[in-house]
Amino acid sequence: MSKSERKVTLYTKPDCSLCFKAKQLLKKLQPEFGFALEEVDITQDEALYERYRWEIPVIAVGGRELLKGRIAEEQLREVLRSAFED
Repeated sequence: MSKSERKVTLYTKPDCSLCFKAKQLLKKLQPEFGFALEEVDITQDEALYERYRWEIPVIAVGGRELLKGRIAEEQLREVLRSAFED
């Protein structure tokens, strides 16, 4: 996957403290891994809300869910490294 194709999707909702923390970690690691960050508010889509409401935040790359719930920096770094290996 080339750097220009790298995109991380964060499924979130308003007033979610775990989502806020996950977003901060992603922003911190963004320069290191060179990905675009897409934030998706699950409250704007009924199907996404039903799917993720008890699991957010959910971090996905290429449509694959990689992490959900409480996310540690080292855990996130490891899954991003794996997801973006060339």
